[in-house]
This record gives sequence, C-alpha cells and structure tokens, in this order.
Amino acid sequence: MSDRLDWVEVCAVDEIDEEDVIRFDRGTKTYAVYRTLEGAFYATDGLCTHEQIHLADGIVIDSLIECPKHQGRFDIRSGEAKSAPACVNLRIHPVRIEAGRVHIGLSD
Repeated sequence: MSDRLDWVEVCAVDEIDEEDVIRFDRGTKTYAVYRTLEGAFYATDGLCTHEQIHLADGIVIDSLIECPKHQGRFDIRSGEAKSAPACVNLRIHPVRIEAGRVHIGLSD
C-alpha cells in the first residue's frame, strides 16, 4: 500500500451545515464528512466501530459524533472513541477545500 492520496470531491462547502455530518459513499466504502460550529471540516470512516451503523445518521455535538444506535461517541478531529460502547477508534481522512468544494484524501 502506498502513501499516495487520491483526493475525491465530496460536495460543495455549503451542502454541510455547521455542526452537522453527511454521508459519502465511494465504491464499497462509506465515509462521514463533518463541519464544526467553527466552520472546520473533518472526515472519518462512515460506520461506527461498535456495530457498523452509519454515523451520518447521528448527531454532531461540538467536535463529537454520537452514533444513533447506542450513543457511543467519537472525536471527529482524531477519530478517538470517547464513550462506551464504542472502544475502537475511527480512521480519519484528510480534508481540503478547493474553490468552495470539499475534498477528502483517500489512500490506495
């Protein structure tokens, strides 16, 4: 596996509200892309590590995403599992903004 990133366009900046999350699917993988109240963007794998539930159906609170099924929480900036039953961290992905569009960096 190489360290090369494939930058993939997800959406327009204004398609994600502040303190919200959207789902982005590519091939067989699902990602979650977040916007904080401060306007920063983050991306993680899109499924909760506890029971593989889509995080985009959850709630963003400050810099945390809460899974809609069992309320496990993750830090969207680092992917760190912050409350049970979630105990395995999420994989994070780099984000960049170009010409008003959100892109996430995915490795091979």
